[in-house]
Amino acid sequence: MSQPDLHFEEEAAARGARVIVGVDEVGRGPLAGPVTAAAVILCDDPPAGLNDSKKLSAKRRDALAEEIMARCDWAYSHVWIEEIDALNIYHASHLAMCRAVEALPRRPDFALIDGNVVPRDLAIPAQAIIKGDALSMSIAAASIVAKVLRDRLMVDLAQQHPGYGWERNAGYPTKSHLQALLDLGVTPYHRRSFAPVHNILCKPSNPTV
Repeated sequence: MSQPDLHFEEEAAARGARVIVGVDEVGRGPLAGPVTAAAVILCDDPPAGLNDSKKLSAKRRDALAEEIMARCDWAYSHVWIEEIDALNIYHASHLAMCRAVEALPRRPDFALIDGNVVPRDLAIPAQAIIKGDALSMSIAAASIVAKVLRDRLMVDLAQQHPGYGWERNAGYPTKSHLQALLDLGVTPYHRRSFAPVHNILCKPSNPTV
């Protein structure tokens, strides 16, 4: 299995970039919780084993996230329900990316973005890389941090709203989560613009036969 490398970072450096940041987001698909982006500027000696967060076990992700956060410059952003519903999830995920970059402790001069589009409001030059979390070590690091921070948040929210299984499904529309929506109703952390939630909210309370 191929591993992410520093090919894109080295190309950017050859064009004159000095501080390069990898950016990724997680949480476009869930029915509940924020969309979360992370931005990571790799240290000179990056943690070994960086990869697309989806290809790592939860234990390995957690260990790598701790190492990244201890050794690299990084930042994150949660964009919450109100903005997701107001902007749509595509624009909300781009907003999260921009905010994560803005929150970094030092300003990068070039960004590597996971996906096929550079966020319109990003304040620095950037390159979008399809499947970048499997190709670029900087983006892989960002994918790990974003995934771990969002998963931890959903575990916390699950304690406030038990029954939806967020500690297991992270808010994604699993069969048990959809059933819990029907049985327990919609929480303040559910995305009202997403069809399964919207349909429950708009369902007549006394449908006519």
